[in-house]
Amino acid sequence: MLTRVKRVGETAAVLRTTEQALSYRDLAPSILRQRLVVEGTRVEPIDASEIRAYLKALSGVCDMTVLIEPVTHRSDRFGWAGWVHWETSGAHFYAWDEPFVFFSVDIYTCKAFDTHEAVEFTRSFLGADEVVAREF
Repeated sequence: MLTRVKRVGETAAVLRTTEQALSYRDLAPSILRQRLVVEGTRVEPIDASEIRAYLKALSGVCDMTVLIEPVTHRSDRFGWAGWVHWETSGAHFYAWDEPFVFFSVDIYTCKAFDTHEAVEFTRSFLGADEVVAREF
């Protein structure tokens, strides 16, 4: 019985920690930070050269200065990933072939950019069937 009570107590502690984490407070309001996640689906799988071209072009759309040209890596288990380093942060790209073709782009910057333009560019460049986006 004590073991069960202890586990319940541990679970309650984890839940309190999660609640605290979810109550977000901006610790650096004087530092501009902008985040956008764009996700979508399409018919054809996405390869490394397309990811690099997309990240390079996205840099121009968002008016970012590229410090390191886009790089990619493929995981046999999870698919492609790519990254571009900007003077004011960067963007990550993830692409799955299975269980269906899906991509997720994570843009994080310390310089303002037009989120609508980035979303529409992504839809057009990747020929997406469906796109969703969330700014935070």
